[in-house]
Amino acid sequence: MAQHNDLGATGERMAKEFLIQKGYEILDENWVYERAEIDLIAYLDHIIIFVEVKTRSSTGFGLPEDFVNRTKQQLLASAADEYIEIMDHEGEVRFDIISILFTKNNHAIKHIEDAFWPT
Repeated sequence: MAQHNDLGATGERMAKEFLIQKGYEILDENWVYERAEIDLIAYLDHIIIFVEVKTRSSTGFGLPEDFVNRTKQQLLASAADEYIEIMDHEGEVRFDIISILFTKNNHAIKHIEDAFWPT
């Protein structure tokens, strides 16, 4: 597996543990619909939360969360619509980003709740 894939998988595991520690229930991981993949689907307080995890080892090209562009948001929304229909969920939904930045001997996790609402 390529090094960037290893970093991404590590970030997703860390994000999952982070959410569990905060009391979230993980409903699904790496859920795929058409061309979109939702990294984590969580549940808290009757809200389904669709989580995009972005992991980087530097800020040379921007912060990890900067890579969730409009196209990615629209793909996530399309997949989320399908998931909501399959699950027959009639409550609230939310789109979060978990940004993980690794530095030499450390890492920083940033949880951005309600990060975007796709149009």
